[in-house]
Amino acid sequence: MSQPVTPAVRQTQLTADALDLLKRLIATPSFSREETQTARLIEDFFQQRSIPFERLKNNIWAKNQHFDPAKPTILLNSHHDTVKPNTSWTLDPFTPLEQDDKLFGLGSNDAGGCLVSLMATFAYFYDRPDMAYNIVMAASAEEEISGRDGLELLLPDLPPVSFAIVGEPTEMQLAIAEKGLLVLDCVAHGVSGHAARDEGENAIYKAIKDINWLSTYQFPNVSPTLGPIKLSVTIINAGTQHNVVPDKCQFTVDVRVTEQYTLEEVIAIIRENIESEVTARSVRLTPSSIPADHPIVQAGLALGRTTYGSPTTSDQAVLSCPSLKCGPGHSSRSHSANEFIYLREIGEGVDGYIRMLEQVI
Repeated sequence: MSQPVTPAVRQTQLTADALDLLKRLIATPSFSREETQTARLIEDFFQQRSIPFERLKNNIWAKNQHFDPAKPTILLNSHHDTVKPNTSWTLDPFTPLEQDDKLFGLGSNDAGGCLVSLMATFAYFYDRPDMAYNIVMAASAEEEISGRDGLELLLPDLPPVSFAIVGEPTEMQLAIAEKGLLVLDCVAHGVSGHAARDEGENAIYKAIKDINWLSTYQFPNVSPTLGPIKLSVTIINAGTQHNVVPDKCQFTVDVRVTEQYTLEEVIAIIRENIESEVTARSVRLTPSSIPADHPIVQAGLALGRTTYGSPTTSDQAVLSCPSLKCGPGHSSRSHSANEFIYLREIGEGVDGYIRMLEQVI
């Protein structure tokens, strides 16, 4: 008679399976809005384990075997889309390469390592009958472009979520807060005229005045976790030829917002202080957080992890429930040439997620 598989052996096998899946994901291009093939790989992972799943466009999700609507639900989420490789790559971004204890490849760090570690964790707990929580795994699309056909599209189909773990590379440290994102398109209006004569009102000069305010203004309320709101002018465009005073200057502002202000309040303050016309592209990507005394945070702290506030935006921005950003890998490797994740980080991710959840469920 065969011996039952121990939890340790099961975890080891799932970690190996996660690494194998990550290699196949790397080898399959999955730019945002083009994730069809990687979605099929994720479906295969569930099918091989007889785990029922559902698909909405390129989002794949599954519930634990003993799902009970009367119990609260934990959402495990990460994304399977990638950015396009930049021109500085010297390796083939779609060839998974093991070298020097690293796995190189596009999306290995952001966020493939997190995704496969969470999927292995979900499979580990999938058939456990005695949990106090349900667990839902969602592999989402379009995260890199904050697309509407990613996690945001999927949320209405999911059961109510008590809290979420969002897989992004944090070295398995605990990002208990995340800044929201506002993108503002601004237009300074002037009056056209001949550059050789004292004619017109130069829209560039008007824009400079507003940009100077944006570059020096400090919002009074500072977040204890995330620090101050950050304003950055990132694009500017004006003029048609050298001898014409421009009547319009367009510029774009990247605003990283904390929980101290609503996105609407930030827009109102900026409009009150600059002359340029201000249009927000959306007010969807709000700040996110989870209380420091939340059980999942306390579970991470008990494992020696530390808490911090994250300046970058993820799928947390579309969640209304408490959410923790945590995962293997390092944020500085994301979107970089010759992106990689250490092989050991996959095992650390699976082990870390399992040990945290075991203290909660």
